[in-house]
Amino acid sequence: MKELLDKLLQRHKYLEPTAEEELRRQVNVLYGAFTGLIGSEKMVLRASKYSALTYIHSEDPRQRLVGLQRLVYESTAYDRIPNDDEVVDVLNELESVLAEMLARQAVEERLEKKITRRMDEKQQEYVQEIKMQIISEELQDVETPQTKKKLADLQKLDTIQLTESVMERVRPKTLQAVVGQERAVEAMQSKLASVYPQHLLLYGPPGVGKTTAARIILQEAKQLPFTPFAAEAPFIETDGTTLRWDSRDMTNPLLGSVHDPIYQGARKDLADTGIPEPKPGLVTEAHGGILFIDEIGEMDPMLLNKLLKVLEDKKVTFDSAYYDEEDPNVPAYIHKLFRDGAPADFILIGATTRDPSEINPAIRSRCAEVFFEPLVPQDIEKIVENAAKQLQVSLADGVAAKIASYTIEGRKAVNILADTYGLAVYQSGHQDSLTLTCEHVQRVAQISRLVPYVTDKASSVPAVGKVFGLGVAGYLGSALEIEAVAFPAHVPGKGYYRFNDTAGSMAKDSMFNAAAVVRSVTGKELSDYDVHINFVGGGNIDGPSAGCAVTTALISAITGTPIRQDAALTGEISVQGRVKPVGGVFEKAYGAKQAGMKSMVIPKENEKDIPADHLQLQIHPVETIQEVLAFMLVK
Repeated sequence: MKELLDKLLQRHKYLEPTAEEELRRQVNVLYGAFTGLIGSEKMVLRASKYSALTYIHSEDPRQRLVGLQRLVYESTAYDRIPNDDEVVDVLNELESVLAEMLARQAVEERLEKKITRRMDEKQQEYVQEIKMQIISEELQDVETPQTKKKLADLQKLDTIQLTESVMERVRPKTLQAVVGQERAVEAMQSKLASVYPQHLLLYGPPGVGKTTAARIILQEAKQLPFTPFAAEAPFIETDGTTLRWDSRDMTNPLLGSVHDPIYQGARKDLADTGIPEPKPGLVTEAHGGILFIDEIGEMDPMLLNKLLKVLEDKKVTFDSAYYDEEDPNVPAYIHKLFRDGAPADFILIGATTRDPSEINPAIRSRCAEVFFEPLVPQDIEKIVENAAKQLQVSLADGVAAKIASYTIEGRKAVNILADTYGLAVYQSGHQDSLTLTCEHVQRVAQISRLVPYVTDKASSVPAVGKVFGLGVAGYLGSALEIEAVAFPAHVPGKGYYRFNDTAGSMAKDSMFNAAAVVRSVTGKELSDYDVHINFVGGGNIDGPSAGCAVTTALISAITGTPIRQDAALTGEISVQGRVKPVGGVFEKAYGAKQAGMKSMVIPKENEKDIPADHLQLQIHPVETIQEVLAFMLVK
């Protein structure tokens, strides 16, 4: 085409317009160029349409120019044969039009190639997308006859249900049914059912109602107009002993984690495109409600520190090297999780059976602390009676008391009742109008190798050299039976004393303080006697709180004065005969009550640690050994 245009443009250099042959040659060239532009078929069709056939086939080149005008301009208005003076102008005009048509065709060809290439690319992407969609649809139907049969078997199993568990049946539904924890429940209500709820740490022995109380209080708080808890506020429960996590944060069921594409667990469509997927944890599930962690004292310290960070920020942040903020394929919810984090505004309640000193100080500083009390036999009896009503079974006289003698846990008492109920149903062959008897309980105790938890040690008969001290382990107190005997030494001033080898060093040291007090009170020298001190049942007595009891037992043994056996005492003794304060007085009162004591002697400085008439015990605060002896010795 370029060569053709060059020839057309150079025509005037060697052509005389009047030269017939040269004119004919130029007209033929123009016809050839036009035919190349539109094609021979269109050429024929256009010639027929615009009545140009006669002009095209004429021998006169001037008439052929007229035909070419009709074809180029697509009009029948051209019918005048140009004269010799007009031929050059017609040729120049036709050349310009054909040159423009040739240039337009070249541009259109380039555009068409680009369009074709782009369409091919888009078509490949579209085909790939269709393939992925078809694969996805086919993957949704991967069931085989074997897998369908297994699914049917599982669905059939779902329709089979034996019964609800006993614990679910007898679980308290109201706070009034939480027995023996009135003070703890009141404290929890004031801290949770509030305009500004507080994080809580619940201390106490197992099976006393910590979890149940938290559940019920949340339900009641939802009904109050001034609390922030909505009607759908969740109660998420987990156990600190079973919380497992990966230090790289690849898995963290508590706080959440990011499932990167190269690791197992990411969604297939996200993994295929290399997009990480954050997985929110339990703290996000608890958003707007309560996260209850049982045995929080057993949690991994590092995980607990991470939890404290969430408590401060009220959200969980995520990070991944695979996340690209500019990637248009990332879903909006993943963008939001990486940008804003997952919400985690909740109230934490941690329960533990550990001593407060063993709990992380950082978590203690952020939480209010509530102490649940051990259950006394009367509480256990009431729990058993309430459970029996839920099971619609009658109890014979003494059944509740007998069950209470085997445990101090409400949960364990309900389990014993359930075992007794099952035995009675099996023996009678029916479940209607059943009455559980002490014989049923005794049979269950024999089968389960149960032994009485507490022996009633108190007595109304005074005894010489025998006194009841008080100890504490965890949240449970116990009465310690201490015996003392004194014999005149074979050689005056060279007597000796013997102590339990298992007793703690501080308990043995209290013997030296007692020697000084004995001489001060009785005027007798302890070295003139061979003395034996025995903690009945053995055990490592850690702490000086047995000093007051040991001194009382020694004075009784040396003077022959009997000691009351219905009262227990605790307190450290000084060499001047002063009764010094000790710890665990509240728990020790529980031990005195379990042992059947009527009275409890405590240091005066511990008087504020325990309510008056606590557990129906007569509390006697004392300051000196003389006050102790005046109350304990029977003259």
